Amino acid sequence: MTKLILFNKPFNVLSQFTDKSSHASSRKTLSDFINVANVYAAGRLDKDSEGLLVLTDNGALQAKISDPKYNTSKSYWVQVEGVPDESMLAQLRHGVRLKDGLTRPAVVTRIDPPSGLWPRNPAVRFRKTVPDSWLDITISEGRNRQVRRMTAAIGTPTLRLIRHRVGSWALGDLANGAWREG
Repeated sequence: MTKLILFNKPFNVLSQFTDKSSHASSRKTLSDFINVANVYAAGRLDKDSEGLLVLTDNGALQAKISDPKYNTSKSYWVQVEGVPDESMLAQLRHGVRLKDGLTRPAVVTRIDPPSGLWPRNPAVRFRKTVPDSWLDITISEGRNRQVRRMTAAIGTPTLRLIRHRVGSWALGDLANGAWREG
């Protein structure tokens, strides 16, 4: 029987169970939250990103979720600096040229701030003279820091990134720092 865990990863937590770096004593890992043997993260979520992380003991499922060739979609609530206009959003929808090539088209909609969102610690740094806005972005590839690089490429840097869906699994009402069996 496959083990499947859905975890709402907090900001500043590594998506691995151990940290072998020189900063290891000060950085939180999955082991600070999850005490389940033999499960591993299916894909990455950077330490400065939050939200849904799927863990499993099934290698084939792990590959299906994380390998771009399977086109598993991932959706993010993205708080950006500035208010992108329709031409900027169209760039995301058609693919953005990054240093490692053109991205696949993204599904992008403007949204209100997600309801029931937990506060981030530390809080996002705002500039009084620059507005911010929220987008819902769905991609089907998983390049390193891809969503952040895409929003920066159109001139609206990411302030906060929260993954709320991976394939058919959704964050739902899972509290930040909590996990449940999927």
